[in-house]
Amino acid sequence: MLQPIADGLWSTTRRQRFLGVEVGTRMTIARLADGGLFVHSPIALDDALRQAVDALGPVQAIVAPSLFHNLYAAPWKTAYPTAVLCCCPGLEKKRPNIPWDRVLSDVPEPEWRADLDQVFFGARTMENEVVFLHRATRSIVLCDAVFNLSTHPSPLTRAVSFFLTMGTREAGATFLEHLMIRRRDDARAQIDRMIAWNAERIVLSHGDMIPTGATDLLRRAYAWL
Repeated sequence: MLQPIADGLWSTTRRQRFLGVEVGTRMTIARLADGGLFVHSPIALDDALRQAVDALGPVQAIVAPSLFHNLYAAPWKTAYPTAVLCCCPGLEKKRPNIPWDRVLSDVPEPEWRADLDQVFFGARTMENEVVFLHRATRSIVLCDAVFNLSTHPSPLTRAVSFFLTMGTREAGATFLEHLMIRRRDDARAQIDRMIAWNAERIVLSHGDMIPTGATDLLRRAYAWL
C-alpha cells in the first residue's frame, strides 16, 4: 500500500486519467522530526490506505501543491481535522469550497520547517506548483515540473508523452513549459534554487521516480531558460 522510498519517505500510486489519458498519480508521505506526517498530493482515501497511513504516525500536514492536484484534499481534511490543510497560491480561489488553512509560499511552514525546503515555481503560471525538498533523503518531491511517462504501459500515454516532450524519451520538462513560462528570468531563478539543493532523486506524481542524478536532470530539463 505504501512503498518505502528512503528512511522516513513513502509513496503510493493510483490510476488517474487526465483529459482521457491514463497518467497515474502518486502521493508522497514524509515523516517529520516530531513524528507527524506530511502528506503531499493526497490520493483517494479508503480504509486500507487510512490504516497504512495511521500505522506510520499522526497526519500533521496535508498539501495540495498544484492547481491540478487537489481532488482529494477535502476528504483528507475531514478524516484528519487537526492536520493543517495547505494549498498552492491561487488554489484557494479555484476551490473556495475546500476549508484551506493556509496558502503556501517560498517559506516552509512551521510544521515542516525542520525537515523540508520549498520553492514556489510561480513562473509556471498554469499550475503554480510548490516544489519541496526532503533534506534527509535529498529527495525533490513534485507534481508536474518534471514529466516522465515515456515508458508508461499505455501506448496512448507513451504517444502523448512523445508529443509533449518533442520526441525525446528522457524525463524532463515539456513544450508546455515553453508556452506557459513568460517570465523566464523568474523561472531561471526558481529552478536555480532547486538545483542548489543538490538533490539525488525526484519523486514525481506521474510516471517512474528518478532514483539518481536528479540535479543534472533538472539542469538539463530547464537549460533553455
